[in-house]
Amino acid sequence: MNEILEKLGRIGIVPVVALDDAKDAEPLGEALMVGGLPCAEITFRTDAAEESIRKMSRAFPEMTVGAGTVLSTDQVDRAVAAGAQFIVSPGTNPEVVRYCVDRGVPITPGIVTPSEIELALSCGVDIVKFFPAEAAGGLSMIKAMAAPYVNVRFMPTGGISPANVRDYLRYDRIFACGGTWMVKKDLINEGRFDEIKRLSREAADIVSEIR
Repeated sequence: MNEILEKLGRIGIVPVVALDDAKDAEPLGEALMVGGLPCAEITFRTDAAEESIRKMSRAFPEMTVGAGTVLSTDQVDRAVAAGAQFIVSPGTNPEVVRYCVDRGVPITPGIVTPSEIELALSCGVDIVKFFPAEAAGGLSMIKAMAAPYVNVRFMPTGGISPANVRDYLRYDRIFACGGTWMVKKDLINEGRFDEIKRLSREAADIVSEIR
């Protein structure tokens, strides 16, 4: 497995972040680091994403910072140039996936059906994002799909919370979980980084408890 993906797998919970202002990238990075979750998936849903990746990765080179909601090869190039070490997409776009694979950029494409798993496999990827996890059937759906695809591992994202993350993490085919509860937009916009730190520590403790 790629070294970057190995790091994410060890961390176990990947904070999925939408930043409206790049000035919040550094205090957020510090809160995640101190809280025990030294990684972040910064989504390209906002105009601040690129600069946020640049600021966080420069301020905390020991963090594993990636880009999420990546929908095009242009966004891949921009994210990597800004310092992103991995790419996450909501679906499986063969052009984007192969573009990353050909350049040695770790990518976790989104899937929700067996056909999409096979498409990801055909592009050379065997770790996939199951999204939107809870809305698409949750852990029972993952287990049903995992049976015929014995080498595929899953990163469920969407609806993951402290109430259900333990169940996901206990399943050995779960690579890691993507979560937003410790980095909700209101916490970031209100500057409540101590609360983010506390929630991150609780999440990291859950991983330690399970794994």
